[in-house]
Amino acid sequence: MSIKKIFIANRGEIAVRIIKAAKGLNIETVQAYSDGDKEMMAVKLADHSVNVGPAKAADSYLNINKMVNAAIISGADAVHPGYGFLAESADFVRAVEDAGLIFIGPSAEVIDRMGDKVAARSAALAANVPVVPGSKGLITNNDEAIEVANEIGYPVMIKATAGGGGRGIRVADNQEELIKYTSQARAEAEAAFGDGGLYIEKAIKNPRHIEVQILADGTDAIHCFERECSVQRRRQKVWEEAGADCLDEATRDKLCAGAVELAKAVGYKGAGTLEYLYDEKSNSFYFIEMNTRIQVEHTISEMITGIDLVQEMIKIAGGAKLSYKQADIRRDGHAIEVRINAENPFMQFLPFPGKVVSLQIPTGEGIRFDHFIYEGYQISPFYDSLIGKLIVHAPDRAAAIDKMSEALQGLEIGGLKTTIPLHKALAKDAAIKAGDIHTQWLEPWLDAGNLKEEKAS
Repeated sequence: MSIKKIFIANRGEIAVRIIKAAKGLNIETVQAYSDGDKEMMAVKLADHSVNVGPAKAADSYLNINKMVNAAIISGADAVHPGYGFLAESADFVRAVEDAGLIFIGPSAEVIDRMGDKVAARSAALAANVPVVPGSKGLITNNDEAIEVANEIGYPVMIKATAGGGGRGIRVADNQEELIKYTSQARAEAEAAFGDGGLYIEKAIKNPRHIEVQILADGTDAIHCFERECSVQRRRQKVWEEAGADCLDEATRDKLCAGAVELAKAVGYKGAGTLEYLYDEKSNSFYFIEMNTRIQVEHTISEMITGIDLVQEMIKIAGGAKLSYKQADIRRDGHAIEVRINAENPFMQFLPFPGKVVSLQIPTGEGIRFDHFIYEGYQISPFYDSLIGKLIVHAPDRAAAIDKMSEALQGLEIGGLKTTIPLHKALAKDAAIKAGDIHTQWLEPWLDAGNLKEEKAS
């Protein structure tokens, strides 16, 4: 393998995850860190570390010049972007490669193509992958928006072509709302992404969110089965499962095969995820976007297949072909991941950047906790509130839910308000156990008062 030293252009739990994967391949690591992350676990675990600037992400983790210069100075020969920050920046890829370094991920051209949701829809159609009915290109004015909406029928979803994380999205039930929300979505997208481009899709009522994990080496591609991420709050994933038990085998096969064909068609390289909306009533699925990076929830795909996806990314970037054939990959049991955020779920999920005064982590077969915290660690107020991911694996879905409930009882993070109480309640909920969920399920569940704070005795 040509990669000898990896510069990690990220922070938090994904940085720790990359370090562990690299150590398993006997590759040195260099951890980037801001002024606000000097005491981060990844800094302590990496072989080397480099300060990349002030705590404000725009002046450190999002600054391409600083990150590339730090990578060069460190003597690294490759850069892993993790997820978030610059992970899907084609400009970052170009800067890394112009500096003579290897980018661990797809090419800038593929990121440009699949990161633009309109271009990605076109690529999906060319690969015969079904997409949600919508505009054929960008919507430039209200008249175009009205024409498309009338053609496909209300409700419609207004989406930013450069969007992500649920930003730049609005749902309009009529023409008046369409005009109003188009302006709002454009302004939000312009502020968040520097690109106000919009397109329109048919809003599928109460869909399930299904995604397929793929690995590709630029020529060949395989899938590692599907995940369901339908339990969401404000379009942010909360509880994720692999596989999706709502699918029959024929639908699963078609969904995963289409994802592989699309990855091959665009010459994808590395680990990626193709996301779909699934209409359970009609047993129809529609491609919505591709994430050209490792996903937060990659862990559950690893649990059911036994494949280390981060190590595979590194190997492929180093010039290796795929380590597996599709026939080699078997789905073993069921896995669930819950995101543990430093937020107070009883105060509108207000971020809680406190200090970890105690930490108890559950152990046992089929239990995994990916995190970056330790006793005495001060949670930074500058970044995302995700502090860890609790993952379980069991022979079937019911057993996995039971194991998750048990593992949550054993996870204690003193000094912080976290989303652990939310997940404890979800693990006991009848609808969750029955799999009677969709992307709009959680918020009404919360509004109905199903999450109750336990009073100290």
